[in-house]
Amino acid sequence: MDHLSTEMIFDSEAYSNDFLINLYKSLLKPRLIEEKMLILLRQGKISKWFAGIGQEAIAVGVTSVLKEDEYVLPMHRNLGVFTSRNIPLHRLFSQWQGKMNGFTKGRDRSFHFGSQEYKIIGMISHLGPQMGVANGIALAHKLKRENKLCAVFTGEGGTSEGDFHEALNIASVWDLPVLFCIENNGYGLSTPTDEQYRCEHLADRAKGYGMESHIIDGNNILEIHSKLSNIAKEVRENPRPVLIEFKTFRMRGHEEASGTAYVPDELLAHWQQKDPIVRYEKHLLDCGILNWDWAEHIKWEIKQDIEAHLAITAEDDFPKFIETTELNDVFQSVEDQLFEISEEKTELRFIDAISDALKIGMRKFPNLILMGQDIADYGGVFKITKGFAEEFGKERVRNTPICESGIIEVAAGLSISGMKAIVEMQFADFVSSGFNPIVNYLAKQHYRWGQNADVVIRMPCGAGVGAGPFHSQSNEAWFTKVAGLKVLYPSNASDAKGLLLAAINDPNPVLFFEHKALYRTQKEDICTGHYITDIGKANIVKSGSKLTIISYGAALQEASKIVEEESYENVEIIDLRTLQPLDTKTILTSVKKTGKVIILTEDSLFGSMASEIAAQISENCFKFLDAPVFRIGSLETPIPFNSALETGYLPYQRFQEKIKELIEY
Repeated sequence: MDHLSTEMIFDSEAYSNDFLINLYKSLLKPRLIEEKMLILLRQGKISKWFAGIGQEAIAVGVTSVLKEDEYVLPMHRNLGVFTSRNIPLHRLFSQWQGKMNGFTKGRDRSFHFGSQEYKIIGMISHLGPQMGVANGIALAHKLKRENKLCAVFTGEGGTSEGDFHEALNIASVWDLPVLFCIENNGYGLSTPTDEQYRCEHLADRAKGYGMESHIIDGNNILEIHSKLSNIAKEVRENPRPVLIEFKTFRMRGHEEASGTAYVPDELLAHWQQKDPIVRYEKHLLDCGILNWDWAEHIKWEIKQDIEAHLAITAEDDFPKFIETTELNDVFQSVEDQLFEISEEKTELRFIDAISDALKIGMRKFPNLILMGQDIADYGGVFKITKGFAEEFGKERVRNTPICESGIIEVAAGLSISGMKAIVEMQFADFVSSGFNPIVNYLAKQHYRWGQNADVVIRMPCGAGVGAGPFHSQSNEAWFTKVAGLKVLYPSNASDAKGLLLAAINDPNPVLFFEHKALYRTQKEDICTGHYITDIGKANIVKSGSKLTIISYGAALQEASKIVEEESYENVEIIDLRTLQPLDTKTILTSVKKTGKVIILTEDSLFGSMASEIAAQISENCFKFLDAPVFRIGSLETPIPFNSALETGYLPYQRFQEKIKELIEY
């Protein structure tokens, strides 16, 4: 049907009267709640509202064809998803008012939450990531051999984001059972569609990904239900993604403060005539399925229910700030595991220790999935996963398209479905293409609504191998600032294995940095079998009483080499191993003992770990210091390719000069 026509045909012959009336109630409920919320907004009882008035048929229709145990990932204007899943209204009202009985304990607002109980995963404000998360949930369905699908919503504005295109490509390549639902409501905030894209229909974009697509009248509840019922049945039987464009309109502002002054009056009037509830109600009345008195009674009952739940919410408490509670909810607690550590040892290179840890993790956790570019048959660019596809199969060792953001989102979806995921960044530098889902999705998820993100991201990093500006960065400090992420950076083979096994066991998001220069140069005798190196605990590599050296990764090895070559005595060397959480106790205890400290990092200094540690030492150990805190890092330039330039860029020559200066201070 032409979405510019006001004609609307309802084919209700295939449905019972009871079903048609229940569908009417399902449409009315979110509309009447919204009308009440707009009153509360004016009264200052909620802070913001994103109205879905005029779009109720899409949310209700999509949810009505899903099974109760199938996930749905809605957006701001999909209140009908939540009401159709029968979430108690008082909990929704508490969520919107920032009260304790909401889904985020007052830590987030609106529909920025999820619920495993109701199989709803809410959006974040960056819009795009939820489409990739839906892929992860759908992948879990396939791996578990479940005949299920999931549905994810976006607006026409969100289709311009890279996440949308990455998600469609991944879903198509992997045949994932996802309904990608585009609510094309005419405007992205105030930007009309002709300023957002040039194709006639967004559904046409599916052709580029080899996907099936449909255009559906988003204001016709029976058309939505009829067409989606058939599509959903087929997708369950033959898993594949389907792109669906719903033609609809946003009758109110992007949010209430923005208004609709930018919308022509005649366009509003046109879509007012296509109101999904008014038109469906008229159809029921014309067919004698409903009468005016009954309709009014249904509305009265819903309004009474709303008022009753608002009364419950009125008794709900606002959260009280308790610092320990806030801090403790950032991460999911980790269960301690005891292992019989083998006394047998074997010599392994750093790179082999990582490979060994991955194999042990894959054998221990059948629900662990490895993903990355070229990691299957090829074994990855560093050959760390060579032979993994043969042992564990390509379902668990998955080559991915070049789309870092989309794959990290898949990992998040796998975790939501109770699985584990490890994502290999081919080089740590490339994580910039996946930054958003790490810092805004994985990191915040547990604090916001109690859902863990059981994801490890492997980060081959570091200079000294002549790889130039795009394959050599030390970008660990990008992530140590973000609450909710754990950042590990081993300096030796033993810790590489033990820390990686700890990361796999940890249900929280972990960034695991592996310095490439150590892969085939650092080796030692390490324990065979399963063991764990404690996350958050530094290691005193060498004890001393005159000076403390603090470092990690390849820089730690360089520092140890210089101390040995120069025969410096009474020097204490601390290997941080974990950058977040940081073992400040070990650091401060050592500095109070020695009175002198030098911090070495391969990173440039501004905003680095060295700078943060120096600040903490100055704040807590000032009266114990016998000299200034020295920080040594690489130059404030991109990393050069030429070996002479790279040697000058790296901090080690300057470290030799500064440690001598500090000893003599």
